[in-house]
Amino acid sequence: MNNEYIPVIGLEIHTELKTKTKMFCSCLNNPLERNPNIHICPICMAHPGTLPTLNKEAIKEVLKVGLALGADIADFTEWDRKNYFYPDIPKGYQISQYAYPLIQKGKLKVKDAKGDDVFVGITRIHLEEDTARSSHDKGDYSLVDYNRAGVPLMELVTDPVIYDSTMAGNFGRELQLLFRTLGVSDANMELGQLRVEVNISIHKAGEPWGTKVEIKNLNSFRVAEKSIEYEIKRQKELLENGEKVVQETRGYDDATGKTFSQRIKENANDYRYFPDPDLPKLYLSQIEDFNLNNLKKSLPILPWEKREKYTALGLKSEDVEMFVSDSFYGKYFENILELIKDEKTVKLAVNYITSDIAGLVIKDTQTQKDIIKDMSLNDYLDIKQFVEIINLINIGELSSRGAKDMIVILWRADADLKNKNVKQIAEEKGLIIKNDPEFLNNIINKVIENNPTQVAEYKNGKESLLMYLVGQVMKEGKGAVNPATASEGLKDFLSK
Repeated sequence: MNNEYIPVIGLEIHTELKTKTKMFCSCLNNPLERNPNIHICPICMAHPGTLPTLNKEAIKEVLKVGLALGADIADFTEWDRKNYFYPDIPKGYQISQYAYPLIQKGKLKVKDAKGDDVFVGITRIHLEEDTARSSHDKGDYSLVDYNRAGVPLMELVTDPVIYDSTMAGNFGRELQLLFRTLGVSDANMELGQLRVEVNISIHKAGEPWGTKVEIKNLNSFRVAEKSIEYEIKRQKELLENGEKVVQETRGYDDATGKTFSQRIKENANDYRYFPDPDLPKLYLSQIEDFNLNNLKKSLPILPWEKREKYTALGLKSEDVEMFVSDSFYGKYFENILELIKDEKTVKLAVNYITSDIAGLVIKDTQTQKDIIKDMSLNDYLDIKQFVEIINLINIGELSSRGAKDMIVILWRADADLKNKNVKQIAEEKGLIIKNDPEFLNNIINKVIENNPTQVAEYKNGKESLLMYLVGQVMKEGKGAVNPATASEGLKDFLSK
């Protein structure tokens, strides 16, 4: 009989949407505003006699997520009041959705700890309003900033089908990537735009599921993974010592690597849900803005579709993931695919993006005061000029060394260079490969004269030194020599 404990894990993920205004009023949606209580109005501050209105764009954003996940989209939906009293809720209740969420079911493919592909089912996705931001570290009083109060908040609840911490972390990262791809949220966990809560229990095979514990306020996927691993260990030790797991809400302390009790868990009855009488009930099929066919057509290429597309081009898995997960490089690569159709040439372009261009990005990020990824990669290296470089390599007019030099020359180039033909620039810099035998012979003679030891060893049978000597020819030629031509020329000279 298997005595191993089986974890049962479900996630609740709250995501702030990137709409222009808040969920139920026309205040600017800017929860990161540094000046407190600037983006507020009588509606989001719950003044008597004020009435909320629905944010159409927020509803559309959630519908797009549901379509991307292949979920069931509701036709009928309504909003409910979730009652609890706390300073971050001016009304004394939160407007949410309970009985009729916008989205149900759906699934997302991720990898588990073994590296196997598995699907995580989606229970529901609904809309609600975010709460205000409270600060409790001011001494004997607290401060409340209502700029965030009323921001559209999408809550996604998974089925309890996750069974290890890696699978949970990978689900969160893939979902974050989907939100960014769809443009519904920046989903930055450090800024609180995406927040994760974990529900976890353990049991043995053939036994009923154990008591569920919720872990809240997890600010990174790494922290979520660590909290799951600790909580599995904690619950296992309790059960093996004959103790019971208490249904409760716990926090996680990253410094100690342990979870800690916060409060006994509430249930739905504690919130006394009931339909909000101030908001209309919706039949989505009757509203043209929510036409599912039109919304589906508006979806961009999705992360898993990109993986399939790039893998079919023969790209290495690490390169595929770079272009799928990082929009800075991904958008640039998508534009390249519109200009280059030959698979071999695409791979050549990829090599220069992942090595030379990525190296310049890292260097700039470390040395420049501005953050390079706040801009488009095309702002730093014009994509048409980059493609011209690749084409010049293909037709044998630019060497690999010359291409590297051209990328550096055109990186952050001024307007004069950006408007010039790449071949013209390369000619002015002496980088176009010269098919002049006398030019090549003079360089080879100089390299042979400057490297007598290597030449002697090569002639004595150490053929591997040929590549060293080719490199010296390329260096002396400053990119204006074809490597294959240099190799053949050296062989001829050294055979004499």
